[in-house]
Formats: sequence, structure tokens, C-alpha cells
Amino acid sequence: MFRSCWRYIRLLCASLPARQRDEVGPVCLYQDREEGDIDQAALLTGGVFRFAQKTYRLPMRDVWQKNNWPEDVRRWVYSFEWLKDLRTFGTNGGRLLARSMVTSWADRPPNDPIAREGGVIGRRLANWFGHYEFCLSTATANTQHIVLEAAVKDGRRLSAMLPLSSLGWEELAALRGLLAVYMAVPDYDGFLKRFEEQLPHVLARLLGEEGIAAERSPEAQYRCVQELTAIQGMFGVLQWLPPECVSVALGRACAVLRAFCHGDGGLALFNGAQEHGAKAITALLEQAERYRIVASSLSQGGFVRLTAGRALLLVDAAPPPPRGLDRMAHAGTLSFEFSHHRQRLFVNCGSAMGGGWQRALRSSAAHTALIVEGESSSGFGAGGHITHRPSQVRCQQEREGRADAVHLSHNGYYPSHGVIWSRSLFLDPSGEELRGCERVEGERDVPFALRFHIHPDVRVEREDEEIILHTASEIWRFHQTGGEIAVEDDLYMGRGTPEETRQIVVYSRPGRTLTSPTTEKEGAETRPRRQQKVEWVLEYVPL
Repeated sequence: MFRSCWRYIRLLCASLPARQRDEVGPVCLYQDREEGDIDQAALLTGGVFRFAQKTYRLPMRDVWQKNNWPEDVRRWVYSFEWLKDLRTFGTNGGRLLARSMVTSWADRPPNDPIAREGGVIGRRLANWFGHYEFCLSTATANTQHIVLEAAVKDGRRLSAMLPLSSLGWEELAALRGLLAVYMAVPDYDGFLKRFEEQLPHVLARLLGEEGIAAERSPEAQYRCVQELTAIQGMFGVLQWLPPECVSVALGRACAVLRAFCHGDGGLALFNGAQEHGAKAITALLEQAERYRIVASSLSQGGFVRLTAGRALLLVDAAPPPPRGLDRMAHAGTLSFEFSHHRQRLFVNCGSAMGGGWQRALRSSAAHTALIVEGESSSGFGAGGHITHRPSQVRCQQEREGRADAVHLSHNGYYPSHGVIWSRSLFLDPSGEELRGCERVEGERDVPFALRFHIHPDVRVEREDEEIILHTASEIWRFHQTGGEIAVEDDLYMGRGTPEETRQIVVYSRPGRTLTSPTTEKEGAETRPRRQQKVEWVLEYVPL
């Protein structure tokens, strides 16, 4: 109760009038150079924008008071992430729109609780000052004064709200926003002190000793590296050495980010990630640090990474992250992605920022995984958090003959269907053969579908009971025993927009009673266990 009262008093003090300043504009600025989406910018200059594959209108007047956007949309718009799109677009119309939106907010911000969330405030401040030169440096003195006063007020509110727990990578964005306000208005040195006080704790909580994002997501890893790179650059602009914890965390986080990349240079698609593409990731890593180290293991983050020849196998080998870090988490436990050289073959379907697309892509069916009766291995609540998840996930790596093997299982379907799913994957040393064995064990047979989502750059052809995968320069063959095979239509969202593709689906057959059963007792009754098994092989076909 004392902490709550003290937090409330700090927030009240943050609302007091700011001291008067003589300067017209910011004293010091860090310029954000991240590439934006020019298509989005073109829509914005036309009075609309797109979010999660839907188009929304910008009200002509009182845009911040008269909108009826959904919560996810408001969170994105209120953070001013779209300023980078207008800056990349680079037109005078885009500059005037950005200036109008920032100044109208500064003059009369919306009375919306989302606008006062810590993560949203921090991202808004970072974006205002990161793109200040583009949209505000030529504005009138009065306009700049209004924006700076609003930023100081938001900075005081944000400082009073710290620490912000359970926001994931947005905690770093909030600290960056606080540092941006200090750089612009260094009279408020309390912002810097608060930043320096909180930063080590946030880094320890988010990245730990191994540099792996606590959200268990390549996307969160990418965002953490972005934020740390920006913070490092801001200290460079100040001509100060960044705190040692920033350099150490950034080096470790970059090594992990490289480990999450396929041969094409883009990110693997687990827990809300997008590909992003080699150009964006390479540019970020070159800016972040000069060493090109790849993390040798991702086990601390709950992933398995196996390489052989030119092949890469990435497996999600843990339950979704804990509550508070699970707002973007997917029900993808035991799903995997497989690529060879620069071509992805088996993938997960990607992610969306909100709406129906986000809900669909978070389900187990949107992952290269086994799905029992169309249900997900983890459930989602109304607020987006996970309501239930596998309580036991097992993973063991070993060498079997010449192949690297990983044996996994989870009990996510036990409460609802009474079965355990076990998956074994074997990667040949040449990287030209991937084998799998899927087992579903329980008191009874259950209908399941084993889904293998194919990247849209791969052409799929069926030949009797075999599936042929054609890439730009290779041919692969897939076959299985133990189930009924099919090829079905699919959609891929790994590159931000829906792309038609195909998926291989293996449907279950009746299983068998185990000859030496593990039994379960219900009173005096003993029930034998049933096992359904599917074995499959993906192999390279020499040309």
C-alpha cells in the first residue's frame, strides 16, 4: 500500500507545471534512421492508414478526440511509430502531416488511458525526438515550445511510473524515451538519473546473462537490439561512453539475434516474429557492434538450434513465456522451422499486430506442429494473455549414429484429451535429410493433424503418396508412414502481408495398444495405453 501511495504522489507531482525555459528547440537530438514503410506513408498522406490488414480513417478534425479505433490500433497510433514511415516517404505533405499530428497531440492530448501507458509514452517520446529534425525543426518557436513542454510533462509522468514491469522490450523503449527527453531538455537531469538507476535492472530482467529476450521471441530479440543500439547511439551524440551494461548486453543480444536468422538473413517465426529481411537485420547488426559472433546455443531461451551442412533446424522447445511477457506469445510449443542454404522450406505462418489475423496466427494450427481435434496446446484470454499452457515440456538432445537428434514432448493436450505428444527430430550430418517421429499416447485414440507449412517461395507438387518441393535451385521429397497425407491451401504472413502458399497435412489413423503398457489406475480398474505414430522424412533429391 505504501508503494501504491508513493507512486500516486509521484504521478500527481508529474502533473505540476514545468519550469520555464529560454531555449526554443531541443538542446541535443538523436536521429532515428530506421527505414519506414512508404506505402503506409502514402496512405497516411491520403487520410487513411492500414493496421492488421484493415484500413482506418484519420478524422479531419480533432483526430485525437474523435477516433473510434480498436485498442491495438490506438496503442500503435499513440506511440507515433508511423513517423518513420512519413520520414522515409520524405515529401513536404508528409512533413506537414507529421507536424500537425504531433502539435495537435501536444496541445490537446486524448483523454484515453492507453495514451498514458508507460510503454506507449516512452515510444512516443522516442519517436518525437528521433524524427524531430524531419517534422519540427523548421516549425515556429511557439510550436516547438508547445511540443517540448508536452514532452517534459510526459517525461515526468513516465519517470514517476518507473519501474515498468512485465512489458518486455517496451521497457527499454520507455527508458529510451526518457533519455531522449533529457537530451532535448538537459535542465531536467532527474530524467537521466532515473534512466541510469533503472537500466541495469531492466537489462537483467529482459535479457539475463545469456542475452536472450525473456519473451522467447526473435521479434523481441530484434526490438531489444534496436533499442540498445539507439541508446548506445544517443550516448555517442552526447559524447559520453555508454554504461558498461549496455555494451555487454548488446554484444550478447546480437549474437543471439544472429542465431535466430535463417540462411536468407531473415528471422525465424516464433512467438510473434516477422522475417524483416536480410537488409534490415544486417544494417541493424552493423550499426550495433562489429563482431560477427553467433550464439552457440539457445537453450537458455527454450530453443534448439541444429546445423548440418547448409541446413538449419530451429525448434521451440519450451512453453510460452510467463504471464506479463506473453501478450504476443503463440501456442507453438514443439513447432519447428527448417531451411537449407538461403531457402526456407518448413515454416510457421508468421504474425500480425492485432485483430482476427493475430488471433488466428497465434493458434497451434498456424505452426509446423501437431494439433489435436483442431485445438491449440495453449489457450488465450480476452486480454491476449495465455490462460493455460503445457505444464511439462521435455527436451533432450543427443547424437544417434551420425545424426543429431532432439527428443521432445509436452502435455498441453492432456487436460482436455488425456494424451501426451512426443516428437523426435533427426538431422543428417549432410543437412540433406530431416526425419521425424510423432507419437500421441493416451487412454484412447484421438483425431489429430500434423501440419507442415511451406514457405511461399517453394512450389509444391504431389506424386501419389510423395510430396515434391521445388525451390529455385533444389528439389526435396517428403513422405510418411502411419497417417493419411494431403496437400492443402495455406496463408503465410511472415513478410507482413498475406501470401498464398501450401501446407502438407498428415491426418491420424487408429493407433495400437502398447504391448508393454504404462498403465493408469482408476480405483480398481487398470487401462492400457494407446499409441498413434507417424514417421516422416524430408530428403534432398540430387539433380
